[in-house]
Amino acid sequence: MVIKRPDIVSMTTGSGEAPRGEPTRVLVVVPVRSRRAPMKDGEVISARSNSAKREEAIGLAAAIDLTVAESVMVSLAAPRPSTLIGKGKVEEIAGLIAAFDCGLVFVDAALSPVQQRNLEKAWSAKVVDRTGLILEIFGSRARTKEGVLQVELAHLTYQKSRLVRSWTHLERQRGGFGFLGGPGETQIEADRRMIQERISKIERELAHVKQTRRLHRAGRKRVPYPIVALVGYTNAGKSSLFNALTRGDVLAEDMLFATLDPTLRQLKLPRGGTAILSDTVGFISELPTMLVAAFRATLEEVLEADVILHVRDIAHEDSEAQADDVASILKELGVVSDSPARAIEVWNKIDLLDADARAEIANRAERRDEEVRPCLVSAVSREGLPTLLAEIEARLATSHERLTVTVPATDGKTLAWIHANTEVESREATETGDTKLDLRVSPAKREQLMRRLEPSQSA
Repeated sequence: MVIKRPDIVSMTTGSGEAPRGEPTRVLVVVPVRSRRAPMKDGEVISARSNSAKREEAIGLAAAIDLTVAESVMVSLAAPRPSTLIGKGKVEEIAGLIAAFDCGLVFVDAALSPVQQRNLEKAWSAKVVDRTGLILEIFGSRARTKEGVLQVELAHLTYQKSRLVRSWTHLERQRGGFGFLGGPGETQIEADRRMIQERISKIERELAHVKQTRRLHRAGRKRVPYPIVALVGYTNAGKSSLFNALTRGDVLAEDMLFATLDPTLRQLKLPRGGTAILSDTVGFISELPTMLVAAFRATLEEVLEADVILHVRDIAHEDSEAQADDVASILKELGVVSDSPARAIEVWNKIDLLDADARAEIANRAERRDEEVRPCLVSAVSREGLPTLLAEIEARLATSHERLTVTVPATDGKTLAWIHANTEVESREATETGDTKLDLRVSPAKREQLMRRLEPSQSA
């Protein structure tokens, strides 16, 4: 999907036409906070390292097939309203753009429309900020109708605020009607009205999609399987873990936002039970607020989940900061776990750690309280997956009821159903040849079990 926007007509050349076969060369500019910068009231210092910020910015550019010619870190003591960065740095970067023949500059920060326009004039190149690039990546990843609508809604919301500085024709006016009609509306007003009309239409379509998802969810509750949702920072290995647990084939690459549209698959549990595993879009620091709002319907799977698996790349130097970013977004979405039993931290990619680092990570995990102790796994080598599955089953079982039932020897169908839908703890044959079972059953399936046992009990 390609969504044309006035601020980035094409992420290639000023003409808006991409030269075929030639990848776009981009210069990545990463503003970082200077140690001399004064602290604002209530401001929290980011725990993210500068090298991790640069690595993530380069990863964002690479995620949309841009060729990173060079990356530059710029120390900011006080952001400038006109250009964000100082005049000297603007001139220095202009020289790099010319030297590396870059047609695009990615500034890893939120730029105002005025800052973006001024930088484009100073550098004679297209400029895209963090929000714009993430929107572009999401636009290229969306496949389902819902994903396409959500991305377009976010695009239009972003575009609407930038019309005033985007196209040169927006100052023209349309004539009014009749002799006393006056000058009429300006072109910018007409374009803004058209965008608002499209936004309203998309919101109506998304409301219909949301209703459809609600019906699907209600259908799953009638054949009740618990929901286990994967969340985590982008590139933490969620899709790889999803594939490892379900034997699925979801796209899993070393790329930011490789997965966008949600995917649901059956998850077989160690004692024969079944759950539904949901893979969702990865989060990222400074995720655009309009994207959080647009994808709220998709992330309702997380809101409805019985267990949430927070997948972390424990081998990443900024793993703690990434975990904080995910927690912040989940809180913004209203996903605040009321019980520790609902969330499991999954420390993924332990295969990338050396022996000393692995021992230190294992020690950290052991020092945590049992109810919040993380599971150490590797989606690639499958190490730790049996332990994770057992932990998922244990968390789901906290709401299960213990029962002792007797199934007649002639009722093989009910016996098979019990093994497929409950957690059988023990089984023994009675003197009459019947089967006595101690089991745990979810509240949703208890009623079905009782209906199956009623004929034998009445007999």
